[in-house]
Amino acid sequence: MIPFDMPPTPNGLRDALVGVIGFPITPFRPDLSVDLDALRQNVRMMLEQPLAAIVAAGGTGELYSLTPAEHLDVVGTIVEEARGKVPVIAGTGFSVALGSQLARQAAAAGASGILVFPPYYPGAEDDGMVRYYSAIGEATSLGMLIYSRDWFHPSAAMVERLASIPTLVAWKDGQGDIRRLQIIKRHIGDRFCWIGGAGDDMVPAYYSIGIRAFTSSVANVSPQVALQLHEAGVKGDAATLQRLMTELVVPLYALRARRKGHEVTVMKELMTLLGLAGGAIRPPLVAMRPEEMEELRAMVPAWQKVVTVRTVKTGA
Repeated sequence: MIPFDMPPTPNGLRDALVGVIGFPITPFRPDLSVDLDALRQNVRMMLEQPLAAIVAAGGTGELYSLTPAEHLDVVGTIVEEARGKVPVIAGTGFSVALGSQLARQAAAAGASGILVFPPYYPGAEDDGMVRYYSAIGEATSLGMLIYSRDWFHPSAAMVERLASIPTLVAWKDGQGDIRRLQIIKRHIGDRFCWIGGAGDDMVPAYYSIGIRAFTSSVANVSPQVALQLHEAGVKGDAATLQRLMTELVVPLYALRARRKGHEVTVMKELMTLLGLAGGAIRPPLVAMRPEEMEELRAMVPAWQKVVTVRTVKTGA
């Protein structure tokens, strides 16, 4: 974890992004309201470990299901819990108007940066995408991370165009296409901080091409394991990486990949089974099937060995 100044400049944020970036879930009560007390507890557990940063209302945090008011509550809560120890990066996107609104309110709440998702409209022309990201970047002075995911597969030439956005400091890969990422990375060089964002299971591949930061949903249950992945990746400790992948990460990610949206559902259910505050999911996500829950329960003993905080009281 690298110290940073508050509020951080875009370059200060960039320099801080080395290591594990926590991607907390957003806990919902049975009535699907946001449980901010549970969120606080979860974030406190995460921040007992030296994370590089934490993302408020990212994909794992179900950004797409939050209202602007809920988004502000989630960002504000995480900023309060971070207490200036690490940067808080707020998810945003959807459209220029809404993305800019969410960015501005996150900045007012004390966020250190923004993570911009592709727009709701799929398959847009490159010119439109440049205008989209530029407009949201201009909404605040915060450092901006672009999240390349879903349908947004930019070419190296397109990323070169986006590199002209003054506040753009990092590129989060959400597709795990190492061939494409290497081409883009070679073309752009060190103008960005490169972040592995397709999952904890991709750490061996990301770190093999020189990336030294990744967003972790595993940090929801064991930030210690996420940090071990980072440390092993930096050292080139193939034996430790293989052990963590085989015993913990790959089985979990195989279940997550089984159905659409399960990357969130599975994490929430595992948290609940471990005594943490996973909470409910909101539509359009779907619940796990009974046989999937049995498969997840079979993983619990292995995860219990690496979870140090197991009791979380949720709000009423």
